[in-house]
Amino acid sequence: MGSAPGLKLEKTAQVEVLASMDAFVRAEMEAHRERRNLWFPNELVPADADLPGSWDESLREVRAAARDLPDVVRVAVALNLLTEEGLPHFHRLIAVYFGEHSAWSDWNNMWTAEEDRHGCALRDYVRDARLFNMGELERQQYAYIEAGFDPEWEQDPYRLLAYTSLQEKATQLSHANTGRMAAGCENLLQRVLAHLAGDESRHYVFYRSMFGEIINRDPDRALVSLQKVVSNFSMPGHRIAGFDDMSEVVRRADIFGARQYQRIVEECLAHWEVDKLTGLSASGAEAQEKLLKVPARLERMADYVASKEKPKTFRFAFAYNREIVI
Repeated sequence: MGSAPGLKLEKTAQVEVLASMDAFVRAEMEAHRERRNLWFPNELVPADADLPGSWDESLREVRAAARDLPDVVRVAVALNLLTEEGLPHFHRLIAVYFGEHSAWSDWNNMWTAEEDRHGCALRDYVRDARLFNMGELERQQYAYIEAGFDPEWEQDPYRLLAYTSLQEKATQLSHANTGRMAAGCENLLQRVLAHLAGDESRHYVFYRSMFGEIINRDPDRALVSLQKVVSNFSMPGHRIAGFDDMSEVVRRADIFGARQYQRIVEECLAHWEVDKLTGLSASGAEAQEKLLKVPARLERMADYVASKEKPKTFRFAFAYNREIVI
């Protein structure tokens, strides 16, 4: 373990690397603006005062179709919505780790504005579709926001960027896979989730590019930070009440779990060409070796869990405590 002065020097060096990336960050922000589709929730689930009467009929059809959505889809939508509405935690984390008056803070503000639409659109949908016991869901949301979110990253800004690279891809897959399960039953939900997944995909590209540049500029520290995040990754809503049961339903439904996470890790490691890095320090080489073993370990864990798994019953207050067997 490094001494306090040693850790302080490490953080100073990291801050200097991040400050040196200002022009790179701004160039990637501009590329992101060119890629994005700046949609708004009202375009998906309209609520204008002068809507034509046909929307009332469409809404009745949506509600009727939503009644047939599988309860595993409801659980996934609830978890996705609660996670999206944890946005204040993540804006704060980025602001704390990267400060203000820089390209990083400009990105944080733009990213937050884009992400804010996700919770709005999904909440508009579930309210209009009458998907949940909303009072129960709102209590969960309030408790999650009140509980806070302070990951043990030891003020390491590299870990924040490693985490967001993994998390944005994970959220994209969760939205996309949930949408595919809803398709053919209730198409408006699939459309809303497709818009969210598209945004998450573009955010993933940005953060993956940022961390790749950090590897280029500071490979040893970058790999050490990445290894700590990859080996202890958890989705951002892990402090939601009932998160473990909700996550298990989502995993059993093959929406998101260890197998999907394994593919994300493999994709990121390949993109960053971690296996090809040379000239590393002892700590960097050790982190590299551990990182390259993670996908195989995740596969073994997933295979073991699948071999022991038996049907299990779940109940959730937001889903009216109906019995869900999966």
